[in-house]
Amino acid sequence: MTIYAVNGTKIFIGAALATKQTDFILSDFPTTGWVEIGETEGLGTVGDTAAEITFDGINSARTRRLKGTRNAGSMEVVCGIDSADLGQIAVIAAEKTPLDYAFKMVLNDAPAGGTPSERYFVAKVASAAEQFDSANSVMKLNIALWVNSNIVKVDAGEA
Repeated sequence: MTIYAVNGTKIFIGAALATKQTDFILSDFPTTGWVEIGETEGLGTVGDTAAEITFDGINSARTRRLKGTRNAGSMEVVCGIDSADLGQIAVIAAEKTPLDYAFKMVLNDAPAGGTPSERYFVAKVASAAEQFDSANSVMKLNIALWVNSNIVKVDAGEA
């Protein structure tokens, strides 16, 4: 088993892509038109969590738990503000619309001579807020992505 550092991971925004009633597969995502979101510092978390449904049985005196709907969460992306970065410009524009967009992450886990793993999902850009802290800090763009799909995983490929 090998572990990898997050550094070198890239995130991209694609075109608007409507959600659907079933899980996405790789072929649902575009093969071109991706724009890297630059100057990323943090990528947050993403992945399904089931809602909890409870039932309190009177005769058993026991609460039973069931799994409800799946929620892939909100991904909090943090960038250093770069007003010339095409990816940041695209995210800011996407925040102004009610549409969902395709996102792609390319991880830093390629084996020697191979290809890295990738993650694909559909999300609304919920916010693109600027953060200004103290004198000795970088101005940040905090991006909240409301994930509205499953996460499509593509494994790293051998050489």
